[in-house]
Amino acid sequence: MAALAAHCVTALAIGSIYALMALGLTMTYGVLRVLHIAHGAVYTLGAYVGLLAFRATGSFLAALAAAGIACGIAGALLYLLVYRPMLPLPRYVPLIASIGLLIFLQDLYRLIWGPYTLPFAAPFSSAPLRLGSRAITPAQLVVMAVAAALLAAVWWLLHRTRLGLAWRAAAEDLEIAGTMGVSLHKALAANLLVGSALAGAAGTLVGMYYGEVAPTMGFVPSYKGFVIIILGGMGNVLGTVAASFLLGFSETFIVAWAGFLLPRDAIAFLVMLVLLAFRPTGLFASR
Repeated sequence: MAALAAHCVTALAIGSIYALMALGLTMTYGVLRVLHIAHGAVYTLGAYVGLLAFRATGSFLAALAAAGIACGIAGALLYLLVYRPMLPLPRYVPLIASIGLLIFLQDLYRLIWGPYTLPFAAPFSSAPLRLGSRAITPAQLVVMAVAAALLAAVWWLLHRTRLGLAWRAAAEDLEIAGTMGVSLHKALAANLLVGSALAGAAGTLVGMYYGEVAPTMGFVPSYKGFVIIILGGMGNVLGTVAASFLLGFSETFIVAWAGFLLPRDAIAFLVMLVLLAFRPTGLFASR
């Protein structure tokens, strides 16, 4: 039972990171209908900015805030400079641009910070905390607490603010939302800003959790995020969160029970293939 509890805690921590990373993707797709592959590069930027801010201040909260702000600004600039001019074009055009941007930014990170992995020493004790009969590391507790707070903030933003109402209207029909008085470009820029800020926070949490930052660390997560939003139903926020935890539990328990018969990252695509065979539109998509 102790091993089962430990695996559940690990799965919750990994699922929390996946949820933060994939939420920005599903928000962008839900409103813009753009497959934002460069989201992985924004996630990597968050890891580097968080590492630099932590080294400068010694405060993990300052690192998390700096990563969120920097990546939020980067997301808004991506909309203004890349996606906004491409809105009238077919959807494969911004997709190709996004893939090229991911590759370009990864190489840019190599030039700026070097091609090697940088250590990110966790600012927390490595000794596990005891919660009854269960043990949880401080890093896992921080990951889950930060993710819960940010996911709650996004829910409030979506359902209790005029900006969230504008996003939901734009997701229903972009053109009609504009004719009904929604300031589309402001709403879309804010959408990329918030989604990218979440990716930046996820990058910092991953760097702290695994103790390292690398220029290519966003490559696999950018595609794994699409597994999550497909399973959750394209553009479905609650479905994306549920699919994130489903994938976190699947990876953790398959590796724990079957060992590394497959690379851990390949498990995401295996889970997607199996589930989509029975539910082609995603687990949480409406008919």
